[in-house]
Parts: sequence; C-alpha cells; structure tokens
Amino acid sequence: VPSMMLGMWSLLLLWGLATPCQGLLETVGTLARIDKDELGKAIQNSLVGGPILQNVLGTVTSVNQGLLGSGGLLGGGGLLSYGGIFGVVEELSGLKIEELTLPKVSLKLLPGFGVQLSLHTKVGLHGSGPLGGLLQLAAEVNVSSRVALGVSSRGTPMLVLKRCSTLLGHISLLSGLLPAPLFGVVEQTLFKVLPGLLCPMVDSVLNVVNELLGTALSLVPIGALGSVEFTLATLPLISNQYIELDINPIVKSVAGDVIDFPKPPKPIKVPPKEDHTSQVVVPLYLFDTVFGLLQTTGALDIDITSELVSSNVPFTTTDLAALVPEALGKLPPGQQLLLSVRVKEATSVTLQKKKATVSIPANIHVLFYRPKGTPEALLELNTVLTLNAQLAPSATKLHLSLSLERLSVKLASSFTHAFDVSRLEEWLSDVVRAAYVPKLNVDLDVGIPLPKVLNVNFANAALDIIENAVTLTVAS
Repeated sequence: VPSMMLGMWSLLLLWGLATPCQGLLETVGTLARIDKDELGKAIQNSLVGGPILQNVLGTVTSVNQGLLGSGGLLGGGGLLSYGGIFGVVEELSGLKIEELTLPKVSLKLLPGFGVQLSLHTKVGLHGSGPLGGLLQLAAEVNVSSRVALGVSSRGTPMLVLKRCSTLLGHISLLSGLLPAPLFGVVEQTLFKVLPGLLCPMVDSVLNVVNELLGTALSLVPIGALGSVEFTLATLPLISNQYIELDINPIVKSVAGDVIDFPKPPKPIKVPPKEDHTSQVVVPLYLFDTVFGLLQTTGALDIDITSELVSSNVPFTTTDLAALVPEALGKLPPGQQLLLSVRVKEATSVTLQKKKATVSIPANIHVLFYRPKGTPEALLELNTVLTLNAQLAPSATKLHLSLSLERLSVKLASSFTHAFDVSRLEEWLSDVVRAAYVPKLNVDLDVGIPLPKVLNVNFANAALDIIENAVTLTVAS
C-alpha cells in the first residue's frame, strides 16, 4: 500500500449564539452537557461504522467512470477531448480515487459561535499512465464547510450544510510516469471534481450526527405507567469544552394525555463540569413524576396478607394483642390479619447532602378474619414511611432501590378505646420491610429515564446527589 499525503477537512458548525454559564437551572429541566470529545467520537464512529467512505468511492467509480480517459472528464466529450492542447490525455485510462483512508477527527469548540471540525485523511488516485504501467498519485486536500443550526420538523437540533469548498494541496507521483504538462491537467480536474465528491460525504456525516442528536429528544416509556417526552427548552449553548442542552421533560399518561405534576419551588444550582467529561443533571421533578405516576395509578397500594409476610414476622391477632393487651386483649386468638395500605396523597422525594429519601404518607386499615372468613375492621392508622433511596445508573435509566429508614404512626380510629399506638411501630416496620418495600422496588424497576445524547453511556458514571438534583458524570 503506497504512502499518501495527509489531508484535512475543516468544518465549521454554527451552533448557538450564547455560551453556558454556571448558575441556576429551571426546576423541571434535564441538563445534558456533552464534551467535545464525545462529539468527535460520534463523528469518527459515523465514518467507521457506516458506508460513508465506501459510498464516496462508489460514486467516483459508477458516475465518473474515471476522472481521466475515454469515459472520464478529460476523455472524448470531456473538458479537454482529442485534438485539444493535451491530446495525449487519451492515453490516460480512468484515473480514479481508489483509496480514501479513515479520517482522523479533531475539533475545537468556539464559545458562542460553533465548532471547527478537522477531518484528516489520505486520498489515493490510481490509473494507467500514458506510457503504460500503473499510475499512482496522492493528493492533499482541505475541505472547508459552513454548517448552520436549524430545527427539524420534530423540534430537534439539525445541522444544515450551507457552503462547502475545497483547497487542493500538493500532489505527489507515487509510481508510474506522468509528463509535467499532464500534472496541471490532473490538478485542474481534481480542483473541479473534489467538491462534488467530498462535500456529499460531509453531508452524510452531518446526517448521522443529526440522528444521534435527535435521539435525545424522544418519547421514553416509563414501564406501563406512561412516558416522558424530552423536548428542547432552548437553543444549544456552547462553551470552549462542551455543548449544553437544556431539555424539558413532558410527562404523558398511557393514553397520551399530558400530566402536569407540581414543580419544585427552587431552581437547581448546577455544579461546574470538569474538562473531558460529559454530564447529565437529573432534576427532582423527574423523581416526583415517577412516584406521582405510581401513586395516581394505584401502584403504591397493597393488601398485605400472611402469604406476603415472612414466617419470622408475627401476623395474627394473638401477636397483635400481645403488643397492646389492654386494648386488644379480647380479640379472637390465632386469627389471620389483613393490612390494607392505601396512598391517597402525593409522595415526597428529597435530594440533598448526598442523600435521597422518599416519604410516603399511607393510610393503613388493620383487619382480621372472623372464623367464617369475613374480614372485620380493627384499626385505622395514618402512617408516614421514610425510605432511603439507593441510586444506580444504567445506559438509559437511573434506578432506585428503597429501604425503610423509619416509620411514624398515628391512630385514626379503633374498634376499642385509644391507646399508645407507638407500641405498634416496630411491628409495622417489620411488616413493611417484609411485604411492602419489595413491592415498591419491583414497581420502581421502571427507573428514572435519561436523555440519550450522542450515544454517551452513563452506566458507569460517577453519581452525586446535590440539592434538588442528581448529577451523572462520565469521562470522555
């Protein structure tokens, strides 16, 4: 394989007229900060994984049938045909671009303006020389393009190629013989045809990047509860190190109706982002949204029977009467209990000081079964469950796992006289841990949806709980 000169394509992406600043984020929005290295990877991967480079070679072969020669631009009927100044050109047979090596991507973000992108490549031209034998040439090319930011019909960021031009650099003869006058012919030909061959490749790269940008703003299902539609709240912003997307989540029911959950009162203080890292800020609103959907669909309710409680947790009238014998001592002994847990009010999620907690206000009816099998009301309790939430990211979600920290209880009504209900707290806590918390964790498997931007994988991200938000940071 012959060595070839290094080429460069310089692409200027006009992406926004403002720069990000450290400050406050609206209480609802999800913030995505994508490092320039990730943009470079996305462009590089578009060239590696797709047919873009091969399509360029195919275009040269099938459409031009060679740059020079009888079927080429300088052959019969071409720019300089037989009888012209360079009649000897007919002796050149089908000079074509046969090699286009994988470009190396580098870029520079221009704060408040756009992105300057450089694609370094090698171009090889093969054909038959006028004196016979294989002719191999290498050319250095600089392709400069200007791309403006538009908005697609779906409301997603869209890069549009506005202008593309080429600068032809040094041409090297690697093998074969080529008279000096024909060097000028080759140079003029390449100057005319390269924009038509290489600029479509720039367009193809932009199409791939646009698809990746579009995936961030999509409809993400939340299990069987509904979905979240991520929309762009403002135009993308650019600093010298990253691109910032302010993404607005719109919550929808299974039927597609928009659900407007209450917004937290305070904006989020966004922490600074380190260089060469990408970051997603997940707001408290999304946590409230998932628990709100669970509550409004009844997924937080449960009827706890002995089948759901482990054998080491006492769950009969005899066990309950032993806790408060003066009030419940006359219960029929040995009867099975039923705890009907209903959550009628909104849950509360707190994110602060590196800790996530969930508070669930639950109304619990304690019933017991008469010998004939009919449940009979015994107590009504108003409880507040305070649960610790362990957070773990995956590629597409932020997962929660709950554990009971404490339980407070008040007596709402009783078939007997009032008593010190705090004596039931430990027993209730054991029941909740055994039967209710596992159900919650199964329901929470839906997770908190994350926007997908440029295929950045946050599965191994560093997680930090700040006030009213969670940040996920991954090295580029």
